[in-house]
Amino acid sequence: MLYIIFNSLFLLAYVASALVQFNDPDPWAWVAIYLAAAGMCIAWLRRRLPRWYPAVLVVTCLLWMGSLLPSVVGQVSPSELFESISMKTRSVEEAREIGGLALVAVWAAVLMHRRAP
Repeated sequence: MLYIIFNSLFLLAYVASALVQFNDPDPWAWVAIYLAAAGMCIAWLRRRLPRWYPAVLVVTCLLWMGSLLPSVVGQVSPSELFESISMKTRSVEEAREIGGLALVAVWAAVLMHRRAP
């Protein structure tokens, strides 16, 4: 039951995240990853999630995070991430994007190893 609750919360968070991406300079890639994560949650609830699907999401997120890390490491302090909701610098924005990708990757990894309800 706990996994159903968490999965439902992640589903809502991914859909909400997809909806707020349209003010981003590059919305379509972000909408795609968040909707893919939402689709994963729906498929898991319906017991139709192929084993490969979350694995592909994990790999995609890790590669994407790796491409963003060079512009973040040493450029952003943790306090800058939460000072303002607006985009202060590109590095701050990319650090926040890494956080979103991490949330997708972590839940995909959980569902990869958790049987459907």
